[in-house]
Amino acid sequence: MKKMWTWRWKGFSQLVDAKVIGVLIVLAGFTLLAVCVSVGVGEMYIAPQDVLKVFMGLGNPYHTLVVETLRLPRVIIALLAGAGLAVSGAILQAVIRNPLASPDLIGITGGATVAAVTVMTFFSDGSTALTVPLYWVPLAAFVGAMAVALFMYLLSWRQGVTPFRLILLGIGFYTAMQAFTNLVILLGPEMQAVQSKTWITGSVYGSNWQQVMIILPWMAVFLPLIFFFARHLNVQQLGDHVATGLGSRVHRDRVLFLFLSTALTGASVAFAGGISFVGLIAPHAARRLVGSSYGALLPASAFLGSIFVMVADLLGRTLYAAHEIPAGVFTAVIGAPYFIYLLIQSRNRT
Repeated sequence: MKKMWTWRWKGFSQLVDAKVIGVLIVLAGFTLLAVCVSVGVGEMYIAPQDVLKVFMGLGNPYHTLVVETLRLPRVIIALLAGAGLAVSGAILQAVIRNPLASPDLIGITGGATVAAVTVMTFFSDGSTALTVPLYWVPLAAFVGAMAVALFMYLLSWRQGVTPFRLILLGIGFYTAMQAFTNLVILLGPEMQAVQSKTWITGSVYGSNWQQVMIILPWMAVFLPLIFFFARHLNVQQLGDHVATGLGSRVHRDRVLFLFLSTALTGASVAFAGGISFVGLIAPHAARRLVGSSYGALLPASAFLGSIFVMVADLLGRTLYAAHEIPAGVFTAVIGAPYFIYLLIQSRNRT
């Protein structure tokens, strides 16, 4: 029998599964460990305990310089982008009611990529440095992701929106966005093409504190907002008729969650590129650990997505010292077989 706690705060109460709380604490611990290891491993190794000393302001000056200036911004971007993509994928799987939905597989990541690559290609100088403020990139990525989501929603509308039509249109938009991205790269300068191709694969190379200061408030607003609305996601899974009978405004909530999902995707893609399969794998792994209730599933997905991207980036920059491999290569190597496995599983159930 499950042990349940009742959490109360200012008239708000929530039943909490003690086991789920334990799992989330363990995931938080693994996330902190992944941060310490990622920050410490490199040409100069810094032990995890020394990394913690730097975080507490007790590290020696050389360690502090390496951690805070060179490595920590990159790790924070990987952590936040992984959390954003994972939570975005969990939202889409609830809204579309399809376990294979994720922002990259239905074209939302592609829309963000087209917009961000357009800004990077046509608003940069000969040294590939941006000639416009840096916040244009996440803003453009969000607009691109939102445009794809809205077009999908409008084109699938026929006396309401069904998840089946959404997923079919999403696959079409996924292909179209890839073509548009390649077109933008071909029309742009040759020097920018290599950088854009690496970025599309998914990489946090070259991350800095300016980027962290832009993405951090974005995630600090949207992630708690999504966690607050988690109970509406649980209702979405029951189907339109049942959700309406329970008093849920299905189509209004669906638009709201598409907006929140695209906001997370846009910010993540803007600074980490088109890292694939995080939004697919992390929610599935989270379900195995905490179940299907979105109150626990969303934070568990965020932790797992962060760990996934940080470990992929760590492997990419340490596996072959002479050549840095984009993190997206490793997420794709793991994600593509897992996607095929899910397809086979879904076929066996039908």
